[in-house]
Amino acid sequence: MKKELVTDQDPKSPISEVFRTLRTNIQFMNTKGKLKSILVTSTLPGEGKSWTASNLAVTFAQAGKKVIIIDADMRKGRVYSIFDVSPRPGLSNYLSGVDWDEGEASSNIADYIQETDIENLYVLAAGNVPPNPSELLISDQMTELMEKLKEIFDIIIFDGTPSQLVTDSLILARIVDSTVIVTASKETKKEDLKRVIKNIKNVGGKIAGIVVNKIEIDAKKYEQSYYYGSTSLAETKPKSRAAKKASKEMYDRASSMIENKEEPVIEENPINNEENEVEIQENNITLEEKEEMNLDNIETLESNLKIENAEQVPLDKTAEILTKMGQYLDEEKKKLND
Repeated sequence: MKKELVTDQDPKSPISEVFRTLRTNIQFMNTKGKLKSILVTSTLPGEGKSWTASNLAVTFAQAGKKVIIIDADMRKGRVYSIFDVSPRPGLSNYLSGVDWDEGEASSNIADYIQETDIENLYVLAAGNVPPNPSELLISDQMTELMEKLKEIFDIIIFDGTPSQLVTDSLILARIVDSTVIVTASKETKKEDLKRVIKNIKNVGGKIAGIVVNKIEIDAKKYEQSYYYGSTSLAETKPKSRAAKKASKEMYDRASSMIENKEEPVIEENPINNEENEVEIQENNITLEEKEEMNLDNIETLESNLKIENAEQVPLDKTAEILTKMGQYLDEEKKKLND
């Protein structure tokens, strides 16, 4: 099984969740239970049509539906390589009644359907490249095939051809219940997409929606917005958080001392790192810190507090020394006057 089947290999990934969302949207459209066949096409090659069709088929199978994916690109089919099954016999052999390798082909559709490693999921490969793919798709044999498959399977998904190059997908759009168009971000031209939509509607086809593939997404932003995402991509800044936490703690203590008319005391540095030295002053608190701390009256912080050294002398000790020095000077002055 190839890594392209992300819905099977990594079912909890964000991409798998997107495919489940696509499946859910299609199911909600199927309110009357008549939507059983879906065509997946694109404007041009390389837009992710086969990848989308294959993973969508897997998600339906995971939901308990019996699903078959048909490689209707009989010119350059690659579904067989995605699911690691035999490329032939396939659709072209059944419709033409000819097996280019062995001569006459079997008329029993069961001989062409292959099981995959995924429960409830089956594949009908494209088969040999025929000289007239479009003619085979409009044959009575194709109509009969659709009726037989609808009796066996809950969901039939066609991986069609790019609609801008050949008419194969336009033919299929007439006989399937709905069509999904795959586009590529910054690659698909609006004019091409409009033309494909118009052509499908002109032949009587119904469009379920448009899938935009290959969108560039910043991994960090995507992980942060997605609940299955790993937190390993989230970058943290311990220094900044510690500084902000210390700022808030010092501010709360200082505000309490001012309200109670207490003299502030310099305590031990909670960060204990010269590089993380935090200084809170009346004029150096940023707007970001103010918003984070929910400060309504930042002007009330009148004292300049600085965390520098755990061995610094507390202010109450300093005040006591200054008081004694003042008393000594007063006594000396009194002696001189006497």
